[in-house]
Amino acid sequence: MANKRNNLLDKMGIWASSLCALHCLLLPVLITLLPFIGASIFAGVWFERIILSVSLIIGFWALLSGFYRYHRQIYPIYSLALGGLIYWNKDIFGHDYEPFTIAVGAMLIIAAHMVNLKLCQSCRQCDDH
Repeated sequence: MANKRNNLLDKMGIWASSLCALHCLLLPVLITLLPFIGASIFAGVWFERIILSVSLIIGFWALLSGFYRYHRQIYPIYSLALGGLIYWNKDIFGHDYEPFTIAVGAMLIIAAHMVNLKLCQSCRQCDDH
């Protein structure tokens, strides 16, 4: 039961991170259309920060759960933290590098969830439950 919950959290984290990356990458293209469809709320920086924060909260919850219950491997947590840090501070590198920075941050976050899923599924303790 606990492993299924952890898998669900990792999958939710992967989806949240992917949606966040898509939002950031597609926003420059769609920004002109948003006011016409009444969706200018999605263009706000605060909206982006909320999505990223939710993604990181889900991520740390899933990865810490996997760490303490199953595999005791810390590197997925490092990947999540580094990806979140890069993603959160994407503006430091300038506007020209923003899509690349977003992609790197999102890939690190998604990789952290995928590694955590793999570690939790290959854990010998999980076979006993």
